Amino acid sequence: MAETQDVVELILQDHRRMEELFRRMRSVEADRAAARQEFADLLIAHALAEEAKVYPALKRYKNIDDEEVEHGEHEHDEGNKALLALLEVSEVGSEEWDSKLEDLVEAVTHHADEEERTILNGARENVSMERRAELGVAFLEERERRLKDGCGSVDNVRRIVHS
Repeated sequence: MAETQDVVELILQDHRRMEELFRRMRSVEADRAAARQEFADLLIAHALAEEAKVYPALKRYKNIDDEEVEHGEHEHDEGNKALLALLEVSEVGSEEWDSKLEDLVEAVTHHADEEERTILNGARENVSMERRAELGVAFLEERERRLKDGCGSVDNVRRIVHS
């Protein structure tokens, strides 16, 4: 999937994959439970990698708003809570599933939209391609490490939300 090392493009690729997984979780023809698990793994790995490797580095740039970066971290918390609520739904496709899925879609879509308009555009304008590539490598390594650890398990998401 990732042919680029540009951290901005890598984050955008994850956002587009999340949108595809939302479509699958809504579709009665898809394996919605599998889509939910893939989404959970991706969302948690993505957010943890951003917070560990990308956001701290971007805070060092004077034209990237630290408050936007901190707001992004807060929105990760909101997305994690919404994800946990969906992971705790036992009946895929139930009214509760649909309701919790829409809460998750709203939280994650809002965050992705804001992040793309503020943090990522700021990074495009103010961070060199070389530095963005370095951040991309670090982001991917951290994300892959988290994915291998099964970071989207309900128990791990519960730990993250309640810590």
